[in-house]
Amino acid sequence: MSTEPFPHSRRDFLTSSAFGVGAFALAHLLRQDGLLAAEPPKPGENLPLDLRPRPPHHAPKATAMISLFMHGGPSHVDLFDPKPELSKHHGKDYSGDIAFSFVNRASKKLLGSPWKFAKHGQCGTDVSELLPETARMVDDLCVIRSMHTGHNGHEVSIRYFHGGIAGITGRPTLGSWVVYALGSESQELPAYMVLSDPGGHPVDGTHNWSSGFMPPTFQGTVLRPQEPRILNLDPPSHLRGEGQARNLQFLDALNRRHVASHPGETDLEARIRTYELAASMQTAAKEALDVSGEPEYIKRLYGLDQDATREYGTRCLIARRLVERGVRFVQLFLGGQPWDNHSAIKKSLPGICRRTDRPAAALVADLKQRGLLDTTLVHWGGEIGRLPVSEGALDDNAGRDHNGQGFSIWLAGGGIKGGMTHGATDEVGHRAADGIVTPNDFQATVLHQLGLDHTSLAYHANGRAQHLIDGRPARVVGEILKSPPGADQASRSAAGQ
Repeated sequence: MSTEPFPHSRRDFLTSSAFGVGAFALAHLLRQDGLLAAEPPKPGENLPLDLRPRPPHHAPKATAMISLFMHGGPSHVDLFDPKPELSKHHGKDYSGDIAFSFVNRASKKLLGSPWKFAKHGQCGTDVSELLPETARMVDDLCVIRSMHTGHNGHEVSIRYFHGGIAGITGRPTLGSWVVYALGSESQELPAYMVLSDPGGHPVDGTHNWSSGFMPPTFQGTVLRPQEPRILNLDPPSHLRGEGQARNLQFLDALNRRHVASHPGETDLEARIRTYELAASMQTAAKEALDVSGEPEYIKRLYGLDQDATREYGTRCLIARRLVERGVRFVQLFLGGQPWDNHSAIKKSLPGICRRTDRPAAALVADLKQRGLLDTTLVHWGGEIGRLPVSEGALDDNAGRDHNGQGFSIWLAGGGIKGGMTHGATDEVGHRAADGIVTPNDFQATVLHQLGLDHTSLAYHANGRAQHLIDGRPARVVGEILKSPPGADQASRSAAGQ
């Protein structure tokens, strides 16, 4: 007979448990400790603090999103925004005003793109020779050439894109707002998943997927960049089976008893669901993250047969597998900021394009052939672009400084019009000049496509109703949508609102 003391609490049980699920659930429990210390919300203020699927505000066009975030600022004038005038006046001084981030290397010499552009697809959209695979998918893409943050710095613009306010930390990211509003179609996988890079976290680290003032239930679950992508999913072999099942039942009974003694503590119910999710992930996560059973032609499509594309291609393929299994929001990040081409752009830009071009295009193609592109919104882009002038001397070591005044991103699927461009920068690609789109406009449009009204979606914290786009001008960019805003308002009641 064992002389070990009987565990008196859930914490005691998890601490002493040898099961992988115990360690995983305990990590979530520790992250959530701050919630109990906070003042409980008033009844009816917030949506339930769980990830059960919830009805949207209106009929959605998309049910999931994959964001391929390109930290550092891809050079739009070398990739998606050809500027004949820039090439024509290469080497001449730019006559306009420029805000430089690195004044010691500043130059006003115009730097024409070293790469050729060509029209592709039935739409005839111009794409650089650096992105041949993306060019093949251009009829499915909406290229927005008029993004504008008004800030040249990385962190300030990253936080603008993710959190809704430039430069401010401690706010929930777009993914957190989406899963808070809609929950998840899968109760066996996290609703919001982040696929990290072997090179480390991106610039601004965990702020990229933070839930801010929301409970950690809604923050991104970060997967490791190599196998095993989630640690401690399996218990020791001698403890699997019936023994584990009995222990999980016992843990559930302890949880239920604890909830019964704390009526009104909705976060405790959320904790129970966290444990249940962890148990379900022992099977579901391993299956979802295992690409070995994919057909060889799919592996080749994503570039898993090539050294340059294997790693990023694997993550893009996993992203498809996750949304296929009901995950609501998936983000792929790159380590550091590889698009930050301050020097030797002729050498550095082709390298990061080779790594990401084929996998990103494959993701769109694969979603399309499976009938998932209609309901999955795919985003590609960074936080800023690059200046049209040379950073440093006009030689092989020339680069481009930061430019938040005008740059390009692309969207595909989820009710977005394919085969089109929206907006324009000026004749040399410095400033957005027509059809300007801010990160708040981008967020409002994403939420709209997911069936959400950015003016209605709120979370009560710090004594007031908080919004992703908190009192700032924002519009749904109807020009890029297959169904313009307002067309679906009649379906609001049909969606349960």
